Amino acid sequence: MKIRIPAVAALAMAFSLVTPAHAEDTAADSSAIIVIGQNDARVAEQQAAEIPGGTDIVVYEDYADRTVVSLRDALAFSPGVYTQPRFGQEVRISIRGSGLSRSFHMRGLTLLQDGVPINLADDNGDFQELEPIFLDHLEVYRGANALRFGSGTLGGAVNGVTPRGDEAHGVYTRLDGGSFNFLRGLVSAGFGDDRANAWAAISADRHDGDRQHATRRSLRFNGNVGLALSETVSTRFYATASAIRQDLPGALTLIDALNAPQKGNFAGDQARDIDSLRLQNRTTFDFGMLNLTVGGFYNIKQLDHPIFMVIDQKSEDRGLFARAEWESGIVSLTLGGESRWGTTRARQFVNQNGKRGALTFRALQRARTSNLYGEVRLSPVETLTLIAGGIYANGTRQQDRELPSIVTGRASFDALSPRFGVLWRPATAVQVYANYSRSAEFPTFVELAQQAAFVPVRPQRAWTAEVGTRGKLGTVEWDLSAYRADLSGEMLQYTPDANVGIPAATFNAGKTRHQGIEAALSWQPVEWLRLRQLWQYSDFRFRSDVQFANNRLPVIPRHVLRSEVRLGTDALHIAPSLEWVPQGAFADYRNSVRASGYALIGLSAGASVSRDLDIFADLRNITGKKAVGDIAAVIAASGASAIYYPVERRAIYAGLRARF
Repeated sequence: MKIRIPAVAALAMAFSLVTPAHAEDTAADSSAIIVIGQNDARVAEQQAAEIPGGTDIVVYEDYADRTVVSLRDALAFSPGVYTQPRFGQEVRISIRGSGLSRSFHMRGLTLLQDGVPINLADDNGDFQELEPIFLDHLEVYRGANALRFGSGTLGGAVNGVTPRGDEAHGVYTRLDGGSFNFLRGLVSAGFGDDRANAWAAISADRHDGDRQHATRRSLRFNGNVGLALSETVSTRFYATASAIRQDLPGALTLIDALNAPQKGNFAGDQARDIDSLRLQNRTTFDFGMLNLTVGGFYNIKQLDHPIFMVIDQKSEDRGLFARAEWESGIVSLTLGGESRWGTTRARQFVNQNGKRGALTFRALQRARTSNLYGEVRLSPVETLTLIAGGIYANGTRQQDRELPSIVTGRASFDALSPRFGVLWRPATAVQVYANYSRSAEFPTFVELAQQAAFVPVRPQRAWTAEVGTRGKLGTVEWDLSAYRADLSGEMLQYTPDANVGIPAATFNAGKTRHQGIEAALSWQPVEWLRLRQLWQYSDFRFRSDVQFANNRLPVIPRHVLRSEVRLGTDALHIAPSLEWVPQGAFADYRNSVRASGYALIGLSAGASVSRDLDIFADLRNITGKKAVGDIAAVIAASGASAIYYPVERRAIYAGLRARF
């Protein structure tokens, strides 16, 4: 299905026309930086605080003074989330080393909007479809802590939550512009009360990118309508439509990345164009001690993707989910499940300068991923909670190939992942926790369909131990987690070798280990001064591997530090920032080439011109540092390896926010 841009605009216009011009502004005491009400964010923070492991809630105000080029800008200070830009909205997102072998799309992480997965049914996904500028807040649940989203992957889940009309009254606008011909506008409107409400937003942007052949254009719509059907039953309908056009500049050699980062690849006019429509419903039944949520969704997506060939994919995904929560005295119980079915009609053509030549591949791909999860929480005393639970996942993948020959490949998987945890509250605002859990990640069609028939790639499994603490004492807030994950069958790159049973380039490793520290610290001694620090330590390596012995895994550096000092108040403030990578990551599995470290200096600023008008500025890479930000891992790198993505070049953006 092709989603036409005029149709998206018409849908948004129809939604906004029903907004009363005299809509009450419930944020009358706030500046225009506050786009929406905070009830949903507070509920999310309370839920996250009940998890005995790494979680984080990122509210819109945390990144409102930055031009949100990608998810990296929203998640920059979320502990444990490694985000590095490749170009435009294309970023690498990895939590605890998830998806290291993927230099494109996304794997090892469940990405959701309003609780519904953006991932396809085989768990492949495009994170560009989650646009932070629309969101009320983001919920980050690292690793097996994401059980409440039905996620059993190593990385966990990131859920973006859009505003509701009863908490976002009035009309809100935002306009950003700046370097490399960047321009974006957003208009949103919300109205209604707790009985009936609606919210809708439309955004359009264009950006030439900081590299050649990196132009992006997009038009997006988000909206929802909520109804209270009775004192017990409420329902909400959601709609999201996106039309995204992105030219791909590709990766560079190390010499070019460090000396000519503006270079891009024009060969084949490579691009990734996405048209998508997502529809969903969530209905809640409140029976006092028992709360039941049920719903369903339908997603359609078209991908037009010229690379070394032209990939054409039309996919349909549908799903159902249910979640029950019961609480009585010292015991609470959660039980839920989800099932996703997807069909993709996949074709490949000879790339003739971005156009379709001869048809070389045609297949019908069917996938299903289902899970059941449950958790029991026991609080024998007020300060202590014991948790036990788990998730059972089952999935199938089938490809019926018609060209270049008729071949059918099928694989099925299942996994049981238990989880145990303890949460202790030694003081009112202080928590100490520990957990031990298993995770399982099924291969997608990218890993399975490497040859004529399916490659026998197994699920990636891991046992993870985690200890940590979070809380607030006086003017200091912290979030600290240490983890060790022992993996079996991590999906990585290999040299195919029949003698050792490796039939394909991406295959299961033997044993690997991911361990690290995720730390965040915030200190605000006075109203006009705030310090934010983020430190991520990552020690990922093979363990007696058949090809790579005990080498370190590539892509993610051992240390990443981000710091920001905010001087001033909402009326007027500036915030210099630093991103420091003391030593770059390895580029290959043989550990023969390593990128250099770097330090990037930035500055953001904001001011409230009036109660309903804010202005802001965002300066990036002020010194014009040239360095490698992300790497597409290879088995053995050389000087000719075009696998490096440079850090963002120097850029200046500015904008305004207004409420009417």
